[in-house]
Amino acid sequence: MVAESSKLPGEQPPRPTFASGRADEAAVAVVRHFGQRLLGLPFTHLGGVARPRQSYLPLVGPWHYWWQAHYLDCLVDAGWRELERQQHYDGGFGVSAGQLGARLLRSIKWRNCFRFTNSYYDDMAWLALAVGRLDALAAATGKPRFRNRAAARALLPALESAHTADLGGGLFWNTARDFKNTPATAPAALHFARIGQTDRAAALLDWLDDKLYGVDSGLYQDGLRIVGGEPVLVPDIYSYNQGPVLAALLDVGREADLQRAADLIKAVAAGLTAEHDGLPVLRTHGDGDGGLFTGILARYLAVAANSERLPADTREQARMLVANTAAAFWSGRRLENHRTWEVLVFSKDPVLPAKTTYPPGSRVQLSTQLQAWMTLEAAAAVA
Repeated sequence: MVAESSKLPGEQPPRPTFASGRADEAAVAVVRHFGQRLLGLPFTHLGGVARPRQSYLPLVGPWHYWWQAHYLDCLVDAGWRELERQQHYDGGFGVSAGQLGARLLRSIKWRNCFRFTNSYYDDMAWLALAVGRLDALAAATGKPRFRNRAAARALLPALESAHTADLGGGLFWNTARDFKNTPATAPAALHFARIGQTDRAAALLDWLDDKLYGVDSGLYQDGLRIVGGEPVLVPDIYSYNQGPVLAALLDVGREADLQRAADLIKAVAAGLTAEHDGLPVLRTHGDGDGGLFTGILARYLAVAANSERLPADTREQARMLVANTAAAFWSGRRLENHRTWEVLVFSKDPVLPAKTTYPPGSRVQLSTQLQAWMTLEAAAAVA
C-alpha cells in the first residue's frame, strides 16, 4: 500500500473494486486509441486530438495543451491504482501509467515549443495540478522527478503573475489580461492550496465568492470581462468551473469554506444534472473543449466524497452523482475496431448511448473520451 504521506491532500489511490476494472478498461481504450509518439520519437507520448486522424503530417492540426494536462491527470490515476494493486493497468508488463505520464510531460514541453508555459493561465493551472500529482506518484515509486520540478518552477511564477489587484483580485484568463474568470482562478487556487500558499488560495476563493458566485443558482459563473475599462459579467455556468472551486474550498478548509462546499454539492445536484434510467447524472457540454468539462467536475466530486470534512449525507450525494454518471457512461459504451484491436468508445453524453452520439465511422474526440475515463476513475475512487 502507498504511505498516506505520499498522497496529496484530498486524494486517495483507487480501491481495488469492480469500478477499478472499468477504469482500467477506459485507460486501455484511450491509450490504445489516441496515444501516439511525437514525430515518431522514442520515449515520447501524446494524445491524438481525434480518431480517425484528418492528417498524418507531423504537427499539423490543433494543439490542445490543456487536453494533454487532463490526459496526464488520468494517467496518474491509473498509476496510483497500479501501485496499490501491483498490477499493470493493461494487464501486461509494459510501460506503466506513471512512466507514460512522464513521457507525456516531456512531450508536452517539446510540442509546446520547448517550454511549459503558454498564453493561457487556466491551461497552466491545469498542468500545474497534474504535475503536482505526477510528482507525488514519482516520489512514491522512486522515479526521477527533475522534469516535474522543472515544470513546477516554470508554471508557478506565471500563475502568480496573473493574480493581480485588477477587478479586486482573481486570475486573468490569458496574457491579453482583459478577462478574469473562474476557469483560471479556481484551478490556480487549488494549486496554491496544495503547495502551501494557503493565504493566496483563500484570497482567490474570497474573490470568486464576491464576484462570481450566483446567489440564485448556488453555482459559480464564468467571469468578468473588462470592456471599456469596466467589468462586464459573463454569467454562463459550466460544470467544470464548480469542480476545482469545490476542491479548493476543502483544502483551504475555513468553516465558511466547508459550508460553501456542502452548499455547492447540493447546487450541482439541483442545477447540473439530467436523468438516466430514473437516476440523476451529471450534465455534459458536448464535444471540443466542452467534452472535458463534466469529467473535471466528477474528479473533484470524488475528492469531496472522500473528505471527512463534510457531513456524511453531503459526501453520499457527491458519491452518488459520480457513481451514477460513471455507470451511465459504462452502460452506453460501444466497441470499435481500431486497426487490429477493438477499443471502447464512450458517449459524449451519459444520457445517450455512444452508438447515438458517436455512430460507427464518426470522428471521436480525445476530450470526450478523457471525460468518461475521468468519471470512471472518480467512481473507482469512491467505490
